[in-house]
Amino acid sequence: MITLLLSIVALILGYLIYGKVVEKVFCPNPSLQTPAYSKTDGIDYLPMPTWKVFMIQLLNIAGTGPIFGAIMGALFGPSCYLWIVLGCIFGGAVHDYMTGMLSVRGGGVVVSDVVGNVLGKGAKNVMLVFSVVMLMLVGAVFVYSPALILGDMVGGETDTTFIWVVVILIYYIVATLVPIDKIIGKIYPLFAFVLLFMAVALLGCLIVKWPAGVPELWDGLANRSPKSGSIFPCLFITIACGAVSGFHATQSPLMARCIQNEKYGRPVFYGAMITEGFIALIWAAVASYFFYGGGNTLMGAEGVTAAPKVVTVVCENWLGTLGSVLAILGVVIAPITSGDTALRSVRLSIADAFHLNQSSIGKRLAVSIPIFVATGALLWFSIADADGFNKIWQYFGWANQTLAVFVLWAATVWLSRERKGCVYLMTLLPAAFMTSVVVTFILTAKIGFNLPAGIIPYVGIGVFVASLAAFLMLKYKGSRRLSE
Repeated sequence: MITLLLSIVALILGYLIYGKVVEKVFCPNPSLQTPAYSKTDGIDYLPMPTWKVFMIQLLNIAGTGPIFGAIMGALFGPSCYLWIVLGCIFGGAVHDYMTGMLSVRGGGVVVSDVVGNVLGKGAKNVMLVFSVVMLMLVGAVFVYSPALILGDMVGGETDTTFIWVVVILIYYIVATLVPIDKIIGKIYPLFAFVLLFMAVALLGCLIVKWPAGVPELWDGLANRSPKSGSIFPCLFITIACGAVSGFHATQSPLMARCIQNEKYGRPVFYGAMITEGFIALIWAAVASYFFYGGGNTLMGAEGVTAAPKVVTVVCENWLGTLGSVLAILGVVIAPITSGDTALRSVRLSIADAFHLNQSSIGKRLAVSIPIFVATGALLWFSIADADGFNKIWQYFGWANQTLAVFVLWAATVWLSRERKGCVYLMTLLPAAFMTSVVVTFILTAKIGFNLPAGIIPYVGIGVFVASLAAFLMLKYKGSRRLSE
């Protein structure tokens, strides 16, 4: 519990101190007109109040990520606290801020253009394909998982689950097509508030109950769940939202088209990520109590390890009837509200790439129909294959962090070109570290090349050092060419 409180304080200080450093390095210009005004179209570009933009950004990037990821990450032990705090302050929040502000400065461009504007057309095309595929994976998993839960709640039959899949897909179609202020702008701030309320309520329960047996940092950082994989790289893939997540880079441009002034970038982009880290910390502590502090026994849920079930059991036992409602929000509504913005991002990415006007509903439909057909195919695979959902989720986890790698490298190159000194280190070190994570994971994971786990330390350190060396070498050569 003391670790949790210290971690929360660290996040607050990270926003107040390091967040200002990052903001100062980027140099937001309050006098510049943002895309919300320069490109107002009443559909995707339109100014909204800053508090509303913050709440929508929080819900867009969160979903169930800081809940499910933190619960599964807590199985590894207290090391999850370190990753959430350090990853959030020095990695995820910087990643989100740079993506959001580069999008604002670029006219509200999508993530493939954020990367392409810095690294060139080839990188842009790769990012376009990669981000679109990843976002459709998000859409698929965030249709199937809540549909499965809703189906279980009303009978558990396959036909019932299929009906919920259809209902959620219809909602996705509507939310993807209508102006952003009609559905997203109206209901998302409310859902974000409830998500925060759930986290604060659980924090209050933790403080009042002060449960014994919850592992602290000084109890050791050894892996408490070897069957979940090694702490490196598996923990850093498991806890993405709440620490570092490439999915956020696809969502920040949505709000980059609605933010009223560049000076609001720190509270909206950096602040939303810090807030997500706060939610992740609370769920990590709750899960630590549940798994290692005897909470599962006291709640009559021995043997439960699935994240959605943990959410339901804890909320019902600690928060009563209100908890049941909040649990439904956490495991059903939250993923749905991330899935629809994921597919909206796909529409915007494709429309921008092919310069397709989105002013009329017919033109938006022309782009959206192929997106929903492809998402439906992924859903069919999830349902038809007994292990289809797990496979899609694992590939999404790796693709998610790989996307973050692209964005962090693009931000590093931009800083090295546009700013003096060594300020590029603030993204270079996270970029090299996350490169090491994704390469090591895909080489040693069962869904990848399944190489022996014994090579993990050598690959991890080798890729990290090689990444740093390659960047510094290219930067040095570029500086010499400019001076000649």
